[in-house]
Amino acid sequence: MGLKIAIPKERAEYEKRVAVSVETVKKLTALGALVMIEKDAGAGASVPDDVFKDAGATIAKGEADLYKSADIVLKVQAPSDAELAKLDKDTLLIAMLAPYANENLIKELAKKGIDAFSMELVPRITRAQSMDVLSSQSNLSGYKAVLDATEHYTRAFPMMMTAAGTIPPTKVFIMGAGVAGLQAIATAKRLGAVVSATDVRPAAKEQVESLGGSFVAVENEEFKEAETAGGYAKEMSKDYQKQQAALVAEHITKQDIVITTALIPGRPAPKLIDTKMVKSMKPGSVLVDLAVESGGNVEGSKPGEVVDVDGVKIIGHRNVPSRLATDASALYAKNLLNLLNLIIDKESAKLAIDWEDEIIQGIALTKGGEIIHPNFAAKKAAPKKAAPKKTTTKKAAPKKKAADSDKDEKKPAKKAKEG
Repeated sequence: MGLKIAIPKERAEYEKRVAVSVETVKKLTALGALVMIEKDAGAGASVPDDVFKDAGATIAKGEADLYKSADIVLKVQAPSDAELAKLDKDTLLIAMLAPYANENLIKELAKKGIDAFSMELVPRITRAQSMDVLSSQSNLSGYKAVLDATEHYTRAFPMMMTAAGTIPPTKVFIMGAGVAGLQAIATAKRLGAVVSATDVRPAAKEQVESLGGSFVAVENEEFKEAETAGGYAKEMSKDYQKQQAALVAEHITKQDIVITTALIPGRPAPKLIDTKMVKSMKPGSVLVDLAVESGGNVEGSKPGEVVDVDGVKIIGHRNVPSRLATDASALYAKNLLNLLNLIIDKESAKLAIDWEDEIIQGIALTKGGEIIHPNFAAKKAAPKKAAPKKTTTKKAAPKKKAADSDKDEKKPAKKAKEG
């Protein structure tokens, strides 16, 4: 039998995505792989079993059939303990494993001898752009955040001139001009809003303005030097942070909708908006916190809830990409396919992983029963230096010898003492 790729149905709460699409099934089966999918795995993404079967997939008769002799298991989210128990040793698991929040899972994967790749860790290099799940999923999050805001906002976005009067355009402020933020800017602009945005990276100004937004920042000399050669933001001085916070607080009072997108891998999301800022907004205003599951950018936001603070709504939906499950699944599946093309030999249709490849080194958590990723591998204690052997020197019994012989006798004793 050739390479077997198993795709389970996702069991995590709020998760509707699936790890393959009709397109990727066709391409994987064309490589000679057996693609086996659990029953109803694509239901949440509007892909029935029959559609997958027509594309060349096999629908598993049950969990035992699905996991038996699987070479690769493709998932969206990390497996539960029950799912992990079904994986055989030497299986390759590829998913968004949230490694910084799941260190115990990494240990269990190593203990079971399962090789694991975490898709969130794909390095930001040109070769890996087509595998970058954070970008593909964040792009949809930024779009959906604007639509979620419209659901709770009781006014129209564009300026409308009617016989009954003129409706002014909605003012939308985006905090963070990464992938999600830029898509939110573009979406709000398309809906007719007046859009502004802020970011700690000077390079973001041009990107924001290219999409029709205005850039909000204290643009002094320190700001102009606030980016490293690698494109990352430098830590700003306390004085600058104070000036920027005051500018943002003043700007927020004039906004109708604010969308926050700031995330830091492995750390809680930074607080960008406090309760005082929330209360400074007009009743009917809306905030969308895309970082709510990581601690939140907005004080008072709650995962899975819409909180009302004096008439201002704070939206904290969980798993926003899954709210667009069909497109999110298709993009994620394509990310996985591009990775699989890197590790499957097309002639033999077997795994051929180059463990020295920069991409593999970036995403590989475990291999052969060991945790190999430098961010998660246990630091080996430095070998203890052997204690110097104690040397005892007995005083030589006085002997009647010539003067030169007496000096020779004393030399070893002197060396032992110095050592």
